[in-house]
Amino acid sequence: MAGQINPNLLLAVPLAPLVGSAIAGLLGTKFFGNVVGRKVSHTATILGVFVAMVISIMTLMNVLDGATYNGDVYTWMTIGTMKMSVGFQIDALSAMMMCVVTSVSLMVHIYTIGYMAEDDGYNRFFSYISLFTFSMLMLVMSNNFLQLFFGWEAVGLVSYLLIGFWYTRPTAIFANMKAFLVNRVGDFGFILGIGLLLAATGSMHYGDTFAKANELAGMTVPGLGWPLLTAACICLFIGAMGKSAQFPLHVWLPDSMEGPTPISALIHAATMVTAGIFMVSRMSPLFELSDTALSFIIVIGSITALFMGFLGIIQNDIKRVVAYSTLSQLGYMTVALGVSAYNVAVFHLMTHAFFKALLFLGAGSVIIGMHHDQDMRNMGGLRKYMPITWITSLLGSLALIGTPFFAGFYSKDSIIEAVHESHLWGSGFAYFAVVAGVFITAFYSFRMYFLVFHGKERFGLAHAHDDHAHAHDAHDQAKAAHGHDAHATHDSDAHHEEEEDDHGHHGLAPGQKPHESPLVVTLPLILLAIPSVVIGFFAIKPMLYGGFFNNVIAINAERHPAMEKLAEEFDGPLQMALHGFTSLPFWLALAGVVAAYYCYMINPRVPAWFYAKLRPIHTLLDNKYYMDKFNEVVFAGGARGLGKGLWQVGDRALIDGLVVNGSAKLVGWFSSVVRTFQTGYIYHYAFVMILGVLGTLLYFFPFWHA
Repeated sequence: MAGQINPNLLLAVPLAPLVGSAIAGLLGTKFFGNVVGRKVSHTATILGVFVAMVISIMTLMNVLDGATYNGDVYTWMTIGTMKMSVGFQIDALSAMMMCVVTSVSLMVHIYTIGYMAEDDGYNRFFSYISLFTFSMLMLVMSNNFLQLFFGWEAVGLVSYLLIGFWYTRPTAIFANMKAFLVNRVGDFGFILGIGLLLAATGSMHYGDTFAKANELAGMTVPGLGWPLLTAACICLFIGAMGKSAQFPLHVWLPDSMEGPTPISALIHAATMVTAGIFMVSRMSPLFELSDTALSFIIVIGSITALFMGFLGIIQNDIKRVVAYSTLSQLGYMTVALGVSAYNVAVFHLMTHAFFKALLFLGAGSVIIGMHHDQDMRNMGGLRKYMPITWITSLLGSLALIGTPFFAGFYSKDSIIEAVHESHLWGSGFAYFAVVAGVFITAFYSFRMYFLVFHGKERFGLAHAHDDHAHAHDAHDQAKAAHGHDAHATHDSDAHHEEEEDDHGHHGLAPGQKPHESPLVVTLPLILLAIPSVVIGFFAIKPMLYGGFFNNVIAINAERHPAMEKLAEEFDGPLQMALHGFTSLPFWLALAGVVAAYYCYMINPRVPAWFYAKLRPIHTLLDNKYYMDKFNEVVFAGGARGLGKGLWQVGDRALIDGLVVNGSAKLVGWFSSVVRTFQTGYIYHYAFVMILGVLGTLLYFFPFWHA
């Protein structure tokens, strides 16, 4: 018997975090006079997210029993035949997303108690992350484009508040403004796509739009002649490029590290950046009808997966390494979308949510142990001081690089196989990108792991930040290879100085030792490590080959046979993992780990040699392919130039100079001419009257044409 889904119970899923956010944000801050304290604030928000998680799990169980729900719960307005409403579409995709969002959010909420314990904005932060959870839940549960757009913009707005949480820092203000503006570029395309579909179908409900998908495929954009569905899908994907940080709209994501570590985990793992992947999967009935849009997605995803991974190799800030890892993995998900392996993209979204949240929270635990020092060059040997953080970070890293039997292996390997089976334009380059990315991911992940947890202890040293004093031993030579020039350390040093201002201290003093984080920090690490290891093994068969997404994700098997080919080759999770030990991705990942170990544990002169010989490439990577400079010069500079031109030519010359001042001068000149006839003599007035009559006759009776 199919389970039942209660729409009133569904309302509690987004509303419970919203109520918690209101309690912490209104009653727990200066807004209403700090009526409640820290304990009430974190209890209310954690309880709200916990309630949402419990109901989400119950909903998923009902969906597994065959229940679905698609209905409106509130009508906002009706314009002609178009209804704008708030409604929920609960099926396998949305139920799975609800569980991922609420479970990861709950871990982040619990972790925040320990991480933000010394921060004055404690209650405000809890309010923000709970509001963020509400926004993401509204997005994934929506059954119409209006509510989707509301959730889409709401996560962007709250991310602006969270990235700039420490609003006294200039770098944080710059980062949140950058994220906001870059996302506006993507959102402009997103709303254009929604507008095209609305104009063509007259409805904002998914079901109505999908029902007319074949009809839309034969339509063109009025006045342009472009295929309407292709134009709409590309516009929608441009929105996803902003939210899910795809090249070239990826530039905001690394800078989002200016926010506290818990929000880095929430943004990068379960919310916001996954919104674009979810949206394209939800719109699969439309994207399946446009190979052009799919090829565009493949190319963008491939560039992101490969080239953003390179940037992770040279980072020294522990959080930025994980941030570039997120960019690369989002590229993998996007490539999977492009080859019509939507199931695999969503599967990787789920597995990635757990191990990426684990890695970020593990990085935060290291930062706590290091007294807010984020520079990996000042770490080393933390394994014996922080055993729980060490083992959970190792498990997260193994999952990230796709080690057989770990969660990341099943999803990542499936993406590589799906790309290999695809024949869409761009899939050849995509296959190279995702295979090469395996080695790169393993190298930068274990570079971080070895520098932080193994090797010589480099903390508590007087020369920890001296760029010219790293020649004391072989390890210090490796530090030079990590980019120890003034430009590379500028951002990091500025960040550390600001951390010192906020926390009153920075880094470990000589003689101090790191310490393991409290239970409230390590418990979420342990709970996230479990699914990071096992969830892929148990979920791959139902999610990819067991019909979990039947009637939810649409795939045209004749035109895009990748998923069918994968199903033919699948012999079960155990056989897949055992076969994985003989596959190319495994050996590439192993080579990446071995290379990282040799370069940073055995012979640090190797990266120093590469740094010396390949200085131009390092400079290119250190400047992030000069994308920020390009945007600053071309777009920001262009906007400033346009504004200056409009001000000088449009405002000063035309409006002020010609229209306002010019008309005044014209009236003044005319008045001065007329004033010469106001003499007081009657014969002067008679003369002017005669001139007037003569002018009238000449105007109305042009006798010279007779």
